[in-house]
Amino acid sequence: MAAKIYREKDADLKVLKGKTCAVIGFGSQGHAHALNMKESGLTVIIGLYKGSKSIAVAKAKGFPVFETAEAVRKADVIFVAVPDLSIPDVYNKDIEPNLAPGKALLFSHGFAIHFKTIVPPKNVDVIMVAPKGPGHLVRRQFREGKGVPALIAVYQNHTKKAKQIALAWAKAVGGTRGGVIETTFKEETETDLFGEQTVLCGGTAALIQAGYETLVEAGYQPEMAYFECLHELKLIVDLIFEAGISGMRFSISDTAKWGDVYVGPRIVDARVKANMKKALKEIQNGTFAKRWIAEAKGGKKTYKALMAKGEKHPIEVTGKRLRGLMSWIEKRDIKGAQASYE
Repeated sequence: MAAKIYREKDADLKVLKGKTCAVIGFGSQGHAHALNMKESGLTVIIGLYKGSKSIAVAKAKGFPVFETAEAVRKADVIFVAVPDLSIPDVYNKDIEPNLAPGKALLFSHGFAIHFKTIVPPKNVDVIMVAPKGPGHLVRRQFREGKGVPALIAVYQNHTKKAKQIALAWAKAVGGTRGGVIETTFKEETETDLFGEQTVLCGGTAALIQAGYETLVEAGYQPEMAYFECLHELKLIVDLIFEAGISGMRFSISDTAKWGDVYVGPRIVDARVKANMKKALKEIQNGTFAKRWIAEAKGGKKTYKALMAKGEKHPIEVTGKRLRGLMSWIEKRDIKGAQASYE
């Protein structure tokens, strides 16, 4: 059965009127939620650690800024907008000691709650509002009078108003303009991790690199391999994004269609699906989370080595040179402009 989609009429901003909403962190999602909510007429404060580089940025945007513990004390709804693996330290040090009964903890991803890296007391609401897009898109769509679709979930409903609070928050950030779907912390966390690992990031990157290597090892020019295995991917993804897989197939040649439906399943075959199922099982039973938490606690040595290896792949060298020829591609220093989650 298709999920119910909540729209503007299903959410009431009055639920949050008279309440203080604290955004802990002013990174990608944090700044977007804070600005959109402020422009929706709500009372928003920012919580940051002493010395954070984001303090000046938040103040320049017109927000009252407090140290995290004080922001939690002042707030009725607390949005924990810091990275998954940073949440336990922030929660144990500044959030938990200052929680009062009846407050609400809000997250945009279920990792910390689902895998119990933190365990909130039973006398607070625990909810999720997860826009299905990065913070800059959430902000831009809101300013254009539109909205990014969002997910909501309720983990604890102490006040019996948790869902109304989640819907009101979703409306305040523009989610109900695009449509809101209710899920659970478990479902959001496990499907999000699965998508990242097997298709969106891990699967796509590995497929691109394997295709590039196959062509270059067969004697073709690196530039040709780059264009065919990476550059043109955007054209196909855009078609799929706009009209689905069938819509993409409608727009390509018959030769491309035949290669798609006949050869594609031989590449992403039953073995790949079996590996996907294994990856999903490791997400579901907590193996992935435990491994990632242990990796972080150990200084992220394997993580850093794998990242460095990826940056040195020949496709990165070829791509950097070719992108320099493409005047229509915005030149961005991704590392220098990376949002600071503080």
